[in-house]
Amino acid sequence: MSYHFSKVLSLPFDEAVTKVTEKLKEEGFGVLTEIDVQATMKKKLDVEMPKYLILGACNPPFAYQVLQLEDKIGTMLPCNVIVQQKPEGVEVSAVDPIASMQAVSNPKLASVATQVRDQLKAVIDGL
Repeated sequence: MSYHFSKVLSLPFDEAVTKVTEKLKEEGFGVLTEIDVQATMKKKLDVEMPKYLILGACNPPFAYQVLQLEDKIGTMLPCNVIVQQKPEGVEVSAVDPIASMQAVSNPKLASVATQVRDQLKAVIDGL
């Protein structure tokens, strides 16, 4: 089982980020955090790398549901979506919540993970 879904876009990087953010919003997700990995690696390690942004996406109703079922699940939240520059275009990848939830021994999480997976997959497929 893969732990992510991905799609390569033929858009400039910043336009891809905007489009991903809009698609996430359409599916009920907001972006809580943005981590600019490229800038961080330059600042901390003085290394060059392609543009790489981690978006911490959250769907509050789903987050609340899973927190009620498993109080340590916050270690796996928010759902990460990455936008990275590749030679062939801008690749967008989202975590597969079903894959990450397999590490948790709580079968009640499965239905919520499936719903979140479907919505994140819809985001990627809709790009």
